[in-house]
Amino acid sequence: MTVDTKYGADILKQTQAMAEMVKDMMPKINTNKNGYEIRSKILQIAKDQEHFEYNAKFAGWQQTSHVDSETNEIVTTVEMPPIPGVDSILETANKFYDFVNDKK
Repeated sequence: MTVDTKYGADILKQTQAMAEMVKDMMPKINTNKNGYEIRSKILQIAKDQEHFEYNAKFAGWQQTSHVDSETNEIVTTVEMPPIPGVDSILETANKFYDFVNDKK
């Protein structure tokens, strides 16, 4: 690239330096993951999804009270969502993995 003036050369040099600086700040993207990395990432996504669903259900837990007609005592029941375990996380991971593999 040719520059006609002294100021044009300075602007070109500054622009190139800025482009190099920005290039170094950009994240490096590696799209070639092996099978273990893919399964690990899907497992992480599934765990996060189960955790999110549990927290959403936990926020809406129910507490009900009523008077027992036989004993005239107030009975309180609390319904909490089940805590997700390994089986539910693996089930969710398999759903995500089947989606990635385009299986129905």
